[in-house]
Amino acid sequence: MEASQVAELIRAGLPDARSVEVTGGEGKFEARVISPQFEGMSRVKKHQTVYATVREQIDSGELHALSIVALTPEEAEAEG
Repeated sequence: MEASQVAELIRAGLPDARSVEVTGGEGKFEARVISPQFEGMSRVKKHQTVYATVREQIDSGELHALSIVALTPEEAEAEG
């Protein structure tokens, strides 16, 4: 599985996402997702929302690990 494929799965599952960046390889990836959908969610809930977009690939073993940074547009702006 390639980083671009993981990014496409996340984009498909979170169509309101303003930015989806995925890096890594060999089943281990890092994702940075910015979406207004995360507004009012806890960090855990944000991560669960992103994991849900790739659940099938995690369950099949195609995707072994996904580190997530999930931010609202305001949080991303404040980050710099």
